[in-house]
Amino acid sequence: MIELCSLLNIRIFIVCLLSNNTMMQIFKLQLYLSLLLVVAACTDINKPSFKGPNRTFESSFESLDDFKGFYVESGPSFDSNQQLVSDSVMDGMFSHKAWILKSRAVNNDGLIYLPHRAYPTIQFQKTKDGIFRTPCLLTLWVNLDVTLKQRPKGSISDWFSLITLTPDQSDNWTRTVVVNLTPDGYLKLVHVPNQGEQKWIYQADSINNPSKSLQFKMKSWNRIDVLIDFDAQNGYAKLWQNGQLVSSAKVNGGNGGLAQVHCGLYACAALEYAVIYNDKLRIMEINSESEALPFLAKSLRYMNRINLF
Repeated sequence: MIELCSLLNIRIFIVCLLSNNTMMQIFKLQLYLSLLLVVAACTDINKPSFKGPNRTFESSFESLDDFKGFYVESGPSFDSNQQLVSDSVMDGMFSHKAWILKSRAVNNDGLIYLPHRAYPTIQFQKTKDGIFRTPCLLTLWVNLDVTLKQRPKGSISDWFSLITLTPDQSDNWTRTVVVNLTPDGYLKLVHVPNQGEQKWIYQADSINNPSKSLQFKMKSWNRIDVLIDFDAQNGYAKLWQNGQLVSSAKVNGGNGGLAQVHCGLYACAALEYAVIYNDKLRIMEINSESEALPFLAKSLRYMNRINLF
């Protein structure tokens, strides 16, 4: 692994020095092939082996013991912080709160990746029965306060990531599907259908939602539901906000399992301020999408009853 990474860095340096177009193309190809080798060496995407009944992971963030044995991303190392608090709670006595301490860069365009991070992870590969089988339905209640800027053309605009899912059991999370909020106010599935892409079957926006009723509601509790299927041939994902579909896409690159998840604070470098609360996290193995629909209907009835709309 060290040798592969060193080779990659050397070739990046050579490409930067070359001016001859032919040689540039040769080294770009070599660079690409080296990168593929690095990714392959870092990836651990396997089929789930558990054969028992469907499993559920739940946490209302009452105790960090819910994440015992999993790693917690250190907030201060990323100019962020986190703790369990009682000042804004959806269920139980506590919720998970994370916040940004300061910006990490003047923009999001730097060569060095400097995101804000503060969150616990769920690492199913470290549990007795191993990674979860997909499809899975993830439900999370989120209360977020952030202002995202649309940066000038050619620059990377602000983003805030609420949920990250991966079939990769390694520490590199090489294949991810992410739930992001962008300056237009809509939640989106990201890295679909392939890593680095944003191509959707459906995506809510100001054109198909002129009333903007599907924009994310700041400073209030929102229920987020994600159906993720990392099937090797027919993978896909769907994202609901408060029971309403806002994004759906095909998903490639999986092998049938959900290995790791994180939710909390994960955001771009230029943000100076953001506060997020998470509560009532649930991740369920399900047999098909039809099993998710009753849970979505139940969430709508619940939110209407407590006047969240």
